[in-house]
Amino acid sequence: MTQEQNIPGKHKLSSLGRKPVPRFPGWWAALGPGVVWMALAQGSGELIWWPYIVAKYGLTFLFLLIPACLLQYPVTVEIGRYTLLTGESIFHGFIRLNRWFGIFLWVLMTLSFLWFGAFASAGGTAMAALTNFPASWGQRGQALFWGYASIAVFLAAILLSKVVYSLIERFMKAVAVITVAGLLWACIQPEVLHSAPAFLKGLFGPHGPMPRPWDNNDANKLLTAITFAGLGGFWILFYSYWMRDKGNAMADHMGRITGPITGKPETITSDGNLPDESPESSKQWNSWRRYLAVDSLTGICGNLFTTLMTCLLAYALLFPKGLLPDEYELAVVQSRFFEVSWGSGGRILFLLVAAAFLMDTWLATADAVSRIQADIVYILFPGSRRFELRHWYYFFLGVLTIVTSFTMLLNAPGTLILTSAVIGFVGTVIFPVALYLLNYRILAPNLPLWARPGKRTQWLLAVSFLAYLSLAVAYLWVTLSAK
Repeated sequence: MTQEQNIPGKHKLSSLGRKPVPRFPGWWAALGPGVVWMALAQGSGELIWWPYIVAKYGLTFLFLLIPACLLQYPVTVEIGRYTLLTGESIFHGFIRLNRWFGIFLWVLMTLSFLWFGAFASAGGTAMAALTNFPASWGQRGQALFWGYASIAVFLAAILLSKVVYSLIERFMKAVAVITVAGLLWACIQPEVLHSAPAFLKGLFGPHGPMPRPWDNNDANKLLTAITFAGLGGFWILFYSYWMRDKGNAMADHMGRITGPITGKPETITSDGNLPDESPESSKQWNSWRRYLAVDSLTGICGNLFTTLMTCLLAYALLFPKGLLPDEYELAVVQSRFFEVSWGSGGRILFLLVAAAFLMDTWLATADAVSRIQADIVYILFPGSRRFELRHWYYFFLGVLTIVTSFTMLLNAPGTLILTSAVIGFVGTVIFPVALYLLNYRILAPNLPLWARPGKRTQWLLAVSFLAYLSLAVAYLWVTLSAK
């Protein structure tokens, strides 16, 4: 056996074929997954938990926001790297790494997403406050009505869409633009600008004592705020599936889910391909590598910018009055952001934005989780390939719709979102280690030298792991000491 054959991980991907790296289509055509990432991330950390923490504790914890967002960069890059270089989903990679490890993550992921219907009901609170309809149902009943109505509309849109990913990308881009524009306008109002200097100082560390005693019940909320300063937990894995269905780099060889459900499907390949050794492939990969960095930063920095704006608004408008979002009134309290500046018209505008902000989370999550479930079944159970991948996708979409519609009834949105976040945080701690083993020990030996990742990204991944592990230990310490 040669020295090359002795390289650890060399045979894990040896069955994959070799194909040219597809041409980079240009920045405007390729960008998209990062914007979807940004718009989906707006659903919890930006609108709910960071404003809650700032409204309650002022600037005490604000210095954690920027590091929390940047910690996700190396994880996101490595998730995207695997898909761009193989065309396979990141879950396919985890299963290649170890079948039982992949199954463990599959079970954990399934549990974490049983509650994502809570985002639809949270968005329903905005529509309920806006319309007071149905008038006789009460606030909780109205929120559920609008939550179910939004699910029905989004489900119909997915079923009728010719290319589901294209629908998701267009809608999420619109949500991102509207949200950023609306928040930016609110932030330039005089009352908010007056608080900006003190707020900016808070980004570099707490100044003065905590304005109120720490409540141990807020440990989950602070953990959620840090983890979801972007896409935390299993949500971050969606990035791989958006890359894949966008057809970026080697994913262009794979095919994608097309519809509508009765239409003609596109051929989808289960196993991916590795880049060939040609000079042209090397040239194209250099473009795709730069694209991966820019697209990831688009999602992360865009998310950071909007989170900073919602925190500034919370500090300027909610903190002085002691206003806190509570249970199913998550979006309603934040409508004070706009109401202070624009009166009742501002309140109406914010509630509309908040509804889109939160309800789009159900749309993107239902689509992505259905893709993941269908993909895993296709990989683990060859007999499932008697049916088309899109049929499994629509099957799981139906199951998720039923399950999340039921779990919406169990509790208020805030509790359900926190439950999902705590389960998902286990994955957040695991991912950096799994991605290192997958990309640096398994994938790298099978790649041309010009496609192998460098040491800098390896160290960044290690920093993320240590930070998330420290957060997990701190969370356990706070939780156990409170009992």
